[in-house]
Amino acid sequence: MKKNKKMPFLTALVKKLAPKIGARVVVEPEWGIAAQIIYKNGIVRSLRMYSLDLNHIGSSDIARDKDYAKFFMKKRGYPVAEGETIFEDNWARIVKSNRTILYAINYAKKLGYPLIAKPNSKTQGAGVSLVSSKKELVSALREIFRMDRVAIVERYLPGKDYRVVVLDDKIISAYERIPLSVTGNGKSSIIALLKQKQKYFISSERDTRIDFEDRRIKVKLKKQGYTFKSILQKDQKVFLLDNANLSTGGDSFDVTRAIHPQFKKIAISLTRDMGLRIAGVDIMITKGDITKNPKKCKYYIIEINAAPGLDHYVTTGKAQRKIVEAMYLKILKALGKKD
Repeated sequence: MKKNKKMPFLTALVKKLAPKIGARVVVEPEWGIAAQIIYKNGIVRSLRMYSLDLNHIGSSDIARDKDYAKFFMKKRGYPVAEGETIFEDNWARIVKSNRTILYAINYAKKLGYPLIAKPNSKTQGAGVSLVSSKKELVSALREIFRMDRVAIVERYLPGKDYRVVVLDDKIISAYERIPLSVTGNGKSSIIALLKQKQKYFISSERDTRIDFEDRRIKVKLKKQGYTFKSILQKDQKVFLLDNANLSTGGDSFDVTRAIHPQFKKIAISLTRDMGLRIAGVDIMITKGDITKNPKKCKYYIIEINAAPGLDHYVTTGKAQRKIVEAMYLKILKALGKKD
């Protein structure tokens, strides 16, 4: 079996931390994605990519399904964006629904453009598009249906995008997420600046791979009157994606110490109400920011992630690395206790 040269972030971190609590880790060597954590008391826990045995599987599966998660969050009184599920043609026939692309076109007229179109069960910003016309909507949905049988079309409510990570009734980290961007120097093209950014990610050991063929980047540039060959003026900043996921090249600004106590309470309560112990709560604040009292802000919950990957966040500074290592040490201790 061929060994993988670079072990995934969480696998490597768990392997590093486990001896501190007297546990050992057995890693599947080819990919390094799957591992077992074996405790002295005989308890065995599993790790796969970002998923650990901390959350129950049913609650995790609901969180992974954006439509189900939105239903339960709304039922518990949390604000969510208005939207509707749209089905790939074959799947629509199986589930006996008329909510196909044609339905989406008519629904979009009701909500009004621009809209967000995204896969129902994918993570890390895959397939998320801001669409401004019928043509863009149809194109985005067809792309989504190559990776998912279900899409979500929802009202576009822009604002400041935050990820709040919760573990057992405590806020572990909070940060603002800023979409992929480049800043001009007066002589380099956008594509050259983007390649420089990719090199920086590699040198900082951030496991982010910018997709230079991503249709969304080209569409975003075209709307702003640019191409990959355009040269930006010095200090001119241009955003290349509408979603702010760190996995697609976004940046982060730490607000762990600044988050308002009531926003902390919302994230902790939501995590508990969704049956989870660890979660990444994604909050969009359309008026105000996360340092303000929620009663004075306008906000909604984008989604909740039952396996928040912190491999991108951890590369943003020494303080962030300490936060993440301390968090996973707590998780490993919690996993070692009998149910």
